[in-house]
Amino acid sequence: MSTPKPAVLALEDGSIFRGRAFGADATIAGECVFNTSMTGYQEILTDPSYFGQIVTMTAVQIGNYGVNDEDTEAAAPKCSGFVVRELSPVVSNWRSRQSLGDYLRAAGIPGISEVDTRALTKKLRVDGAMKCCLSTLPLGDDEAVKLARAWRDMAGADYVRDVTCPAPYFWRADDPANHNTPYLPVGTTMNVPGVPVKKFRVAAFDYGAKHSIFRKLVNHGFDVQVFPATTTHEQVREHRPDAVFLSNGPGDPAALPYIHQTVTGLLPDFPIFGICLGHQMITHALGGTTFKLKFGHRGGNQPVKNLETGKVSITAQNHGFATDPKSLERRGARVTEINLNDQTVEGLRHDRLPVFSVQYHPEAAPGPNDADPLFVDFYRMVEQRQAGKI
Repeated sequence: MSTPKPAVLALEDGSIFRGRAFGADATIAGECVFNTSMTGYQEILTDPSYFGQIVTMTAVQIGNYGVNDEDTEAAAPKCSGFVVRELSPVVSNWRSRQSLGDYLRAAGIPGISEVDTRALTKKLRVDGAMKCCLSTLPLGDDEAVKLARAWRDMAGADYVRDVTCPAPYFWRADDPANHNTPYLPVGTTMNVPGVPVKKFRVAAFDYGAKHSIFRKLVNHGFDVQVFPATTTHEQVREHRPDAVFLSNGPGDPAALPYIHQTVTGLLPDFPIFGICLGHQMITHALGGTTFKLKFGHRGGNQPVKNLETGKVSITAQNHGFATDPKSLERRGARVTEINLNDQTVEGLRHDRLPVFSVQYHPEAAPGPNDADPLFVDFYRMVEQRQAGKI
């Protein structure tokens, strides 16, 4: 048996965490965050919203069911690094194709195990998310801390340009699980069992969209055409969609004025549904503001209360910024949902326009189908708009 290689995780405050290296041989800097999900590490690794971040899992053992071909949210991992307490020595699942270590090694992403993730998580909760450096190569502590401090702040960063699609395309409705070839020639239509017979065309902005969002849209009656984040509202109108969807994505929502302008131009004319960063883009398009959370919301156990119905849902979330509710006053929108842990905004709806959004991830299915009514609401909203009722 080969001798485990050492690895180091250094935080900008000078804290050092040592462990065992796995994944790729590399040195990387980023923002250190934690996720409280018990499972779903493959979806987390491939979620483009984690671009630029080094993710710590609070669950004790990670990697036990390996990596498969169906559960990815993007074609390749998008986070910068991975931190775990114990990397499972055994991989056992009928869908597994490779181990977590081999998967990260092939993707060029370093990982560190045998870290006291409880202590690390407590530090991040008390002091806030920090810049950090993870290295699986020989690197001195002082140099690692120096690299951590030199990394750019997440606040003010536009990472959407790094993860958006290069050109418009149609999502393949016939095989939404086929993440390697999600393209369909223009003019082709497909029928999927259980989908409403009447289809609506939705222009879906890719700010770093998760594939499961597009699958949900297809399964709820939409033909999905995906557009790069830099697409203007004039270019979208040329395609004559029935509705517009705004996706999740990484970075600071305030650092995306070109998207704010596009969404502002689309608000009066289309039913719009936004998730996560898309929710924050609607906030800015309405003239509101966002702010950086101390350590963010990342996990599958976030309680959200609907202020209109009183219903409480357990939601999956991944964001480090939130909407300032005071900035929405007299902007024509109202807060519809709040996070019960810290009272931050989790949803909004426009008073006059067919526009609504949520900060959490309904497609992540922690329920597993508790949040499906949001996609149904979107479909019905488009139906009503087509019938001239709104």
